[in-house]
Amino acid sequence: MIRKLRLKFILINMSIVTIMLCVIFGLVMHFTRASLEQESINMMKKLVTRPFQLGMPNEPGESVRLPYFVIQLGHHGELVATGGGYYDLTDREFLDNLIRITFSSPRAFAVIEEYNLRYYRFDTPVNHFVVYSDISSERATLNNMRRSCFIIGGVSFFMFLGISIMLSRWAVKPVDVAWKQQKQFVADASHELKTPLTVIMTNAELAQSPEFDDMSRQKFIGSILTMARQMRGLIEQMLELAKADSADSGEVYETVDFSKLVSDALLPFEPVFFEKGLSLNARIDSNIKVAGDEGQLCQVMDVLLDNAQKYSREGGATWVSLKKHRKGRCLLTVANEGESIPPENLRNIFKRFYRVDKARSRAAGSFGLGLSIAESIVTRHRGKIWAESADGVNSFYVELPCS
Repeated sequence: MIRKLRLKFILINMSIVTIMLCVIFGLVMHFTRASLEQESINMMKKLVTRPFQLGMPNEPGESVRLPYFVIQLGHHGELVATGGGYYDLTDREFLDNLIRITFSSPRAFAVIEEYNLRYYRFDTPVNHFVVYSDISSERATLNNMRRSCFIIGGVSFFMFLGISIMLSRWAVKPVDVAWKQQKQFVADASHELKTPLTVIMTNAELAQSPEFDDMSRQKFIGSILTMARQMRGLIEQMLELAKADSADSGEVYETVDFSKLVSDALLPFEPVFFEKGLSLNARIDSNIKVAGDEGQLCQVMDVLLDNAQKYSREGGATWVSLKKHRKGRCLLTVANEGESIPPENLRNIFKRFYRVDKARSRAAGSFGLGLSIAESIVTRHRGKIWAESADGVNSFYVELPCS
């Protein structure tokens, strides 16, 4: 798919470039031809006013001088005089043929292809004057320009082709990354759902077997319920992640009392920490407000606190702090004592379905989606989230703009 998208991008670009080059060079050729023709006609019009008068070098008003000659005919078409220093005008047959061709056309201006001449016929009550101008140099100029246009056009075409190929890689890179992430997400989700489904099917088959007593069947049914709840939790987290990804980035948020939100989010976790023998300490500055969605920000707190109680060491402590960080920013910190996170995993833990210790995470009921959901929400609130690990303390930081 990515290859086809790149090819389509290149074809569209090169089609546009080809059309533009053809239009530009076509206009250049058209206006050049028209300009050369007009200069030739202007010269002939000027010559017909003084047909046999010799000009001077650098004469004012002379824009261009081309090889020419003039023929004067009488009232009845007889040849009266000729003039011009560029051609041999002693060949009467040649002159008669030119006169015949010239007067057989009703046009005052025309081109005689046979001789590469352009003529201008001017009639008076007494005489007829015809000025003939050589157009060989004009045609040679146009041919050279046409050849140059083809060369420049060809070079430009291949230059733009190379640029389009490089741009196509850059343009489709986000699509390629998103496509790979989507494929990886589907593969990971399928893998996560496969295990509980296998357990459910196995326990269902065993519960239907007549070889087991009622107590064993109840045990199998309990395993089915446990796996079903685990699947429901996974699906709910996947839906939350999809909802966070598809939310409108231009959503208008309301002002939220972040200090109160963090304090309220701690309350339901206090008994959880107490039952596990963990300590929960908080230091929250008052009157810190942010622009955002209260429900989503509360979800970020739930994810961080849930991770803290799941991965704290036995009897460990967790610290939650909220303070103004920099000008117009606030910093939320959730830190807990636990097994250190390797440096190479500090960024990966925000990837979907990523777990540092897969066995421990599965036992804790974690699917590796919580931090991905938190990161998506924080990013949409124009903030950033990151993790640090040092001296047996794992810290998660959320920085948000204050309102």
